[in-house]
Amino acid sequence: MNISPKTVNCDENNLWVELNDGRTLGVPLAWFPRLLAASPAERAAYEISPRGIHWDALDEDISVEGLLAGLADIRELNRKVA
Repeated sequence: MNISPKTVNCDENNLWVELNDGRTLGVPLAWFPRLLAASPAERAAYEISPRGIHWDALDEDISVEGLLAGLADIRELNRKVA
């Protein structure tokens, strides 16, 4: 996949990811409970890679492929189901 994140922003309810192909994706922070619970400063402390976004202090990784497929944080969803 040649599509990579260009910029990342969070507002109170959403994660916004601008891709290098010009699209901007918006997904609810509720899909990623660790981001939802994080402070604005923690959300701003991310690293962009060619394939996604990483928050080291939050132990959160989100791939562009997953965002495009509409996937939420499966680890958190599995804990709630079990």
